[in-house]
Amino acid sequence: MHGTLAAIDKEQHLIEVLTAMPQAMVAFSAGVDSSYLLDVARQVLGERVTAVTADSPSLARSSLSEASEFCRERGIRHVVVNTDEFSHEEYLVNDGNRCYHCKSALMRAMQGLARATASARGEVALLIGAIADDLGDHRPGMVAAREAGAQWPLADLGFTKVDVRERSRDRDLATWNRPAEPCLSSRVPYGERVTVAGLRMIEQAEVVLKRLGFPVCRARHHHIGGEPLGAAQKYLCRIEVPEADLPRLLPLRNQINSELQTIGYVTVTIDLAGFKSGGFNAMLSKAPSTLRTP
Repeated sequence: MHGTLAAIDKEQHLIEVLTAMPQAMVAFSAGVDSSYLLDVARQVLGERVTAVTADSPSLARSSLSEASEFCRERGIRHVVVNTDEFSHEEYLVNDGNRCYHCKSALMRAMQGLARATASARGEVALLIGAIADDLGDHRPGMVAAREAGAQWPLADLGFTKVDVRERSRDRDLATWNRPAEPCLSSRVPYGERVTVAGLRMIEQAEVVLKRLGFPVCRARHHHIGGEPLGAAQKYLCRIEVPEADLPRLLPLRNQINSELQTIGYVTVTIDLAGFKSGGFNAMLSKAPSTLRTP
């Protein structure tokens, strides 16, 4: 079974899978998984691979810069597309399927690019950097990718996050130990509306935390209800850092509180339970497996 193979063996299988593709487009966020997939695809396919980055208010500006720099350094064709999820109410209401609408917007853009670049070389494979670890969580975005005919070779070959980091380190990719960086909208609790202004507050808050030495952090963005009709909305920022970093964070609380209030937060709190990736997914009871979601 693929899941029992050593990481280097999985990479060899990945090379074989990519070799059979005439052309490919990789959905590229500059994260750990998509960076690894793109680097292997560049090795195998050369100029026949294109990186596609979805640019919208949910993408941190630092991630966009890192994506551009990664491709520039390696001579990879990089297309940045402005996706349209923020023009769809289904995305903005931020229910449990928000990621489905986001990935659908990216897939529509990639399909359009693929149609425009298909040539005598053959069809263009649409690739996303999903891994085996993603299959057990609530991942409606993978449903959208599947519906668009995209492939996730890393997940199919059993790559775990540990595998990807190991192979990325051996390939001298700076991303090998990068913290996970999901989209900024993931900091807004399900059921609370996503707004561009809110995402800018989240991004600025996390810039503050990273500058102060907390590369793994989340600025969870909570609406405070009860404003009079017509009054400005008020928000609370709930900070998450790894439990081991809490002793370093607490002495900085006054500085952090001041800077985040300058950004616009009325109240700033620290979550004493510590950082938890995908924490808001716990709000979705009995989340179905991605591949079984209709």
